[in-house]
Amino acid sequence: MTPATVAAKIAKLAFNLHEYHHDKDVHDFGNEVTEKLGLDPHQVFKTLMVAESATGAPVAVALVPVSQQLNLKALAKTLGLKKLNMASINEAQKSSGYLVGGISALGQKKQLKTVIDASAASFDLIYISAGKRGLQMSLNANELAKALRAQFAAIATAE
Repeated sequence: MTPATVAAKIAKLAFNLHEYHHDKDVHDFGNEVTEKLGLDPHQVFKTLMVAESATGAPVAVALVPVSQQLNLKALAKTLGLKKLNMASINEAQKSSGYLVGGISALGQKKQLKTVIDASAASFDLIYISAGKRGLQMSLNANELAKALRAQFAAIATAE
């Protein structure tokens, strides 16, 4: 059990867990997931933490396909902010309560505004981190958005 799976159960989300052996020498966590679980990289979503430029404190969570990059300008516009940066590893881990590579949008220590890339709506199920490296969960994106009070927006760009 991770905070993410506990939060999913509390929210009464239907989900399935998918475990794989995480190689400690691999730092491209998203591609490791798609390769080891044989998943479509457009259907696996990475959890990214973003911060306001001025303070560096995390202000939002973005879920984008591992096959794409986060468009910080599009996310800032969606959130009504001027400029965003990626949160530092330390700040992301401190705010979320998870280690990088296992950060989940569910069960974070401090719930932040969450934006899910609009492409998630084209799938019956998406895959997100279940709260630790080597563990993913599949679930319905609309149900996830409802549980997180998240919004959908076009925030990803091709690599």
